[in-house]
Amino acid sequence: MRIAVLGTGTVGETIASKLVTLGQEVRLGSRSPNNEKAAAWAKRLGQGASQGTFADAAGFGEIIFNCTLGTAVLEVLNAAGRDRLSGKILIDVTNPLEFRKGQPPTLFVSNDDSLGERIQRAFPDVRVVKALNTINCEVMVDPARVPGEHAVFLAGNDPAAKEEVSTILRSWFGWNQVIDLGDISAARATEGYLLLWLRMMQVLGTSDFNVRVVKGN
Repeated sequence: MRIAVLGTGTVGETIASKLVTLGQEVRLGSRSPNNEKAAAWAKRLGQGASQGTFADAAGFGEIIFNCTLGTAVLEVLNAAGRDRLSGKILIDVTNPLEFRKGQPPTLFVSNDDSLGERIQRAFPDVRVVKALNTINCEVMVDPARVPGEHAVFLAGNDPAAKEEVSTILRSWFGWNQVIDLGDISAARATEGYLLLWLRMMQVLGTSDFNVRVVKGN
């Protein structure tokens, strides 16, 4: 499958690298066609790995992972091109983190809106699925880093898109507990969880942790 990964940060590179090792064709997208970091990644990964602009990647990918900064996400998706995104599944991994006030970061959208919803409103023809934004990037692609069963969440308006993303999470990344939280408004909850996640990371001294959902009778 041809997959676009938008964003050359740690999250984008980690997901893109995992996908290449699984035998997928991956194009890493950035602002510049000659991005040095993306070019180095493609050279390092070799066959199946390529790089280009956001528009190049969006046109190439059958499925798109959005791994850009939350503050830049709408600008990035506009650069990718509405026509290149239309009808495709966009797995949105971003969080609305604002660092201008220092650490810990705050959320620039919360409570009655979410970044996932803003993306869906701005691009109504895109099949947005919010997923993987409640864990660090290493755990995203290798849940076995955290012992035992633990949960990954997804949300979106398109049931078929969510089913396909669930299959990707289970079959490619190794997740067993995939919990569908409903429509894209559930992104308010998973994005808001980042405030607790950041506090737990500080207390635990590691980002290799997650939550398990246990249901009573």
